[in-house]
Amino acid sequence: MEKWLNKQVTNIEISGIRKFFNLVADQNDVVSLTIGQPDFSTPEHVKEAGKHAIEENYTSYTHNAGMLPLRKAISEYVREKYQLNYHPESEIIVTVGASQAIDITFRTILSPGDEVILPGPVYPGYEPLIKLAGGKPIFADTRDTHFKLTADVIQHYLTDKTKAVVLPYPSNPTGVSLKKEELVEIARLLKDRPVFIVADEIYSELTYENKHVSIGSLPEVRNQTVVIQGLSKSHSMTGWRIGFLLAPNSIARHVLKVHQYNVSCASSISQRAALEAVTTGKNDAEFMRDQYKKRLNYVYDRLTQMGLDVVKPDGAFYLFPKFPIQQMSSFDLGLKMVQKARLALVPGDAFSSYGQGYMRLSYAYHMDTLKEGLDRLEQFMEKEFY
Repeated sequence: MEKWLNKQVTNIEISGIRKFFNLVADQNDVVSLTIGQPDFSTPEHVKEAGKHAIEENYTSYTHNAGMLPLRKAISEYVREKYQLNYHPESEIIVTVGASQAIDITFRTILSPGDEVILPGPVYPGYEPLIKLAGGKPIFADTRDTHFKLTADVIQHYLTDKTKAVVLPYPSNPTGVSLKKEELVEIARLLKDRPVFIVADEIYSELTYENKHVSIGSLPEVRNQTVVIQGLSKSHSMTGWRIGFLLAPNSIARHVLKVHQYNVSCASSISQRAALEAVTTGKNDAEFMRDQYKKRLNYVYDRLTQMGLDVVKPDGAFYLFPKFPIQQMSSFDLGLKMVQKARLALVPGDAFSSYGQGYMRLSYAYHMDTLKEGLDRLEQFMEKEFY
């Protein structure tokens, strides 16, 4: 019966990140720096809120958009943190993680044949969702702009079929972000065009030198922007599956219909934990951010000492070094690294063809693990390249 399945589904590949992680997961003595999973526990007070929700039998459906107290708290949270102004009753949807928010956004805004501009390299989760919604992903080469999807780069790829531009910053896999002046230039370019801006800001609390700026805070493009945030990275709540979708009512009310038929609502228990996270725990990310910054500086220094070309990130917890390979794919380099060095990084070509020659290293790991992994990488580089 497989041949009768939806071709849009059968033609989709498993994420290159997971594919490589699964390939090495059962191998002995492999140091894995592959997954973007915070190595911190969910804050205790947030876990307690989840427990209390169960004990108080808060286990029924909520409003499709999420319980109103949480939406009100999210409204205050993003206003304080990012100067974003969204009405809790009509412009905020609590989703099952940021991934579901991305999915329902694309399914709402895209029609067959619509083009979506993405920075390349980019997190591989967007392309399949765009295709499932009938759209066409257009990867924009950002290697010459320090992996930034600038207004000039977007201009080069704009066509009369362009329906959306994705701004996933801070970036997975590169860690770079956009400054306010760069966002202003993008806003000037896209203002009043029939083009949506999808700003995936799941790493917005994990920036190091400069505070995150959201394009949703720029009034000239607010009416065409969907901002996606959540608690997975900021509060180490990946398994709780809570995301936030912020959009003007003219967009949000239609996204809510897709969300309703998709999942009804996010987990009531997780919503109660999320309420605690964005109120009492609104600054919980600060400790984790400080630790990540120390790890970033350590890893960046080690990589540059090895002679690797790497852009220093602004946020998230990834580095994307370039390796001196010519006749070998990043995937094959990754396999060789596992075989020879017992070290696993994510091949850069998992993040589009523009990631060829690069490898993604996650520093969401304990310093001892990072040190061992980098020692192995240094030995591998000396044997294979120098």
